[in-house]
Parts: sequence; structure tokens; C-alpha cells
Amino acid sequence: MIDRELFRKIRQIEITTGRLVDEALAGEYHSVFKGQGMEYDEVRPYQPGDDIRTIDWNVTSRSGTIHVKKYVEERELTVLLLVDCSRSTRFGTGSKSKEEVAAEIAAILAFSAIRNNDRVGAVLFTGEVEKYIPPRKGSRHVLRLVREILAYEPRRRDTSLQAALEFIVRIMKKRCIVFMISDFFDAGFEQSLRLAARKHDVVAVSTNDRGEMDLPRSAWVQYEDMETGRVAWLPTFIPMVRNRFLARMASFREQRSDTFNRHKVDQVEIFADEPYDKPLIRFFQRRARRQRH
Repeated sequence: MIDRELFRKIRQIEITTGRLVDEALAGEYHSVFKGQGMEYDEVRPYQPGDDIRTIDWNVTSRSGTIHVKKYVEERELTVLLLVDCSRSTRFGTGSKSKEEVAAEIAAILAFSAIRNNDRVGAVLFTGEVEKYIPPRKGSRHVLRLVREILAYEPRRRDTSLQAALEFIVRIMKKRCIVFMISDFFDAGFEQSLRLAARKHDVVAVSTNDRGEMDLPRSAWVQYEDMETGRVAWLPTFIPMVRNRFLARMASFREQRSDTFNRHKVDQVEIFADEPYDKPLIRFFQRRARRQRH
């Protein structure tokens, strides 16, 4: 039984993300993520300008008039959402946590996929893969994915992107589109990312919060590592402390981008305390331009 608050959240996400998909993203998604080839559709009479290589000689000889084979794009794709459910995703200084934004991003991508008749599934992970929802079609299936992401109570606090990437390489036999939705507060996953990006079309959706990138200027601030539970007090009024923290976070973001660039993995950077429609639209437009060139 879904409790009332969870149902309200799911309904709100359905309305908000559905509008964005219909108005801006479904067409962009279709143009950017294409099928893996062409499949036979029908035979029709030859028309001036048709490629002679498509002539169906069997039908032509039987009918006495030239016929050509018509092909259409083999459209159906499989989309897999790798959703980080570790404790750090519950952080948020605005009206939403990174966890809530991740659910909304997952809904947008899933609704875009089913609008184009593609299948979509999900992997919920922490320090291990905790739940796998096999790819299927249909809006009811997408709502189930959103419900699972919002309501899921993970067993572990930590993060292992390596475990999630190795899992999809092992279970997904055919090439698929993989969206990794995570804050990427992890290390040691580069080899797994390289192998996954060779086999699949991998896109990194990094969820961030401005509160992780800055410190208040005049206070002792208690910070807790949400994945280990360790607590520390920082004198943020000391410039050296602030500067060291800011430099460390800037270095983290730079290294994260370098890792994705090195393995030709597209990145979408989302901030939980800012609207996410523009970064998503920019991503689709940037990728479409690259494909045209």
C-alpha cells in the first residue's frame, strides 16, 4: 500500500516531468538515441530517385514491374538507469535532496524512453547492487520505477560504482543506453567504467548540491560524512580552512570530468537546488550537434 505522501510525490513527478518530456525532450531523445540498424518494412513500386540496390528482384520478376524494399530504423532500444542510493544522496540544502532530484531525472529519462517505444529498467545500488528492475515498456512500469527509487530503503550507506558497472556489463548482453545517476563520491571505478563504455552508451548524470561546494564564512560548523557517520567540526571563519575545502571540491569536480572525458562518457551536471531542465536540454542539443558533425 502506497502511503499518501509518497503517492503525492509520485503524482507530482509524473505531472512535472511529463510536461517537460512532451514539450522539450521526447523529440530530442529520439534524434540523439537511434536504433542499431535498419529493418525490413515492406515492398513498394519503384519511384524515380530510389536506390537501385534496394530493388526486390523476386517481386519484380513476379509482378512484371520494378519494386523496391523499404526499410525503417530499427528503433527499439533498451535504457538502463543506474541510481545511486547511498547515504550521501540524501543531502540537500534547498527544497529537494539529491535523492529526490535523482528520482525526477530518472522519471524524465524513463518517460522519454517509453514515448519512443523503448524499454527501460533500473539498478539501485549502494556499496553493492541492491535491486534490479528488468527493462520493460509502458507508463505503469515507469511509475513503478519512480516509486521504487523514492521509497527504497537501502541496506548499506556506502557507494560502489564499480559494483554497479560490473553488474550491467555482466547482465546486459546487448548494447544499451546506461544513465548513471550519482554524486560520484567514490573512487576506484575507472577500469569498470572503461569496460562498460566500450560495450554500452554510457551517460553520467552527476547530482550535486551547492552546499557541498561552499562553506559558511563565520562559524564553527559540524560536518558529518553521511556514508561513514564520521563527524568533524570545522572553523570555517579561518580563510585557510575555507580555501583548502574549496580547492578540494574544485579538484574533485575537475577529476570527475577528466575521468568521463578520458573514456568518452557524456556528462550532465545537475544541482539539486537549481532547475534541471536547462542542463538536460543543453546535453541533448550538444550531443545532437556532435552527431551531425
